[in-house]
Amino acid sequence: MPASFVPPRQVKIGDAAAFAGCTPRAIRHYHEIGLLPEPERGGDDRRRYGYEDMIRLLWIRRMADAGIALEDIRDAFAEDPGGADSGDGIEAMLGRVEESFAAQEAELRRQRTAVQRMRVEGSRMGLLSDLVTERLKGLPEGSLRQADLDTLLVTERIFGPLGAAVQATRFVALAAHPALREESDRVDAAEEALDDSVAVDDPRVAQVAAERHALETALHAVIEESGLDEDDEALFDAWDAAHPEIGDDEENGSGPDSGRAMSVLEATGKMPYDFSPARLRCMELAVELSARDAPVT
Repeated sequence: MPASFVPPRQVKIGDAAAFAGCTPRAIRHYHEIGLLPEPERGGDDRRRYGYEDMIRLLWIRRMADAGIALEDIRDAFAEDPGGADSGDGIEAMLGRVEESFAAQEAELRRQRTAVQRMRVEGSRMGLLSDLVTERLKGLPEGSLRQADLDTLLVTERIFGPLGAAVQATRFVALAAHPALREESDRVDAAEEALDDSVAVDDPRVAQVAAERHALETALHAVIEESGLDEDDEALFDAWDAAHPEIGDDEENGSGPDSGRAMSVLEATGKMPYDFSPARLRCMELAVELSARDAPVT
């Protein structure tokens, strides 16, 4: 080995830092966190670093460059005070770090896949789950509006992917029937007009509820005639087969099956909207009308 590669037995902090490939500030930080023991000081009261200090610094730098946290290195050295080959502490730490890196790589792949999907599907469409976007495939370009995608995003958060996929059926049906879509927009606007200035017993509340019920009845008929309801049943069957057990998420309304058991009024309370009393009453009346007209089984 050339003599120039042999470190001096005792060097100052600047020379030690240059040899290890770091800075004096970094070495001082190692001292502060207990990663590198404080060396003896010379007659000038300056730290002097010997051969063992240099070896420790090289180990620290190599492990830090590999992405290992300084605290983990410190704990591993504490378990194996004799060095990197003296026990199981460092080996165990390296195993934990490798597992952590594997998890980070998996998360990075998931994030990259999500970004790629947003680019392919469109930024808003790509935010929805595969189950929902697959349901919307084949729609004419421009038939799905930004407000529709926003609604599906909210629905998926409350009802889960299955509930949003079923709601997407509505948009598929409306896209194929412009007149029904126009009526849907009109009823939506009428409901929005039931603000805090409208009394709960105002005649307009019952009128809009009846219009909502009529719209939903017509829309349901279109869905049945087009066979979209059979597609919905296939969605339910496929979901049940893939998710035989319902998790705890159902309790907070975000579970994938929660949309099948939650009532409209229960879901309304979870939505990020501030509905007026008149509009809430309108929803109640519309639900009552639907229940009244439901076939007896």
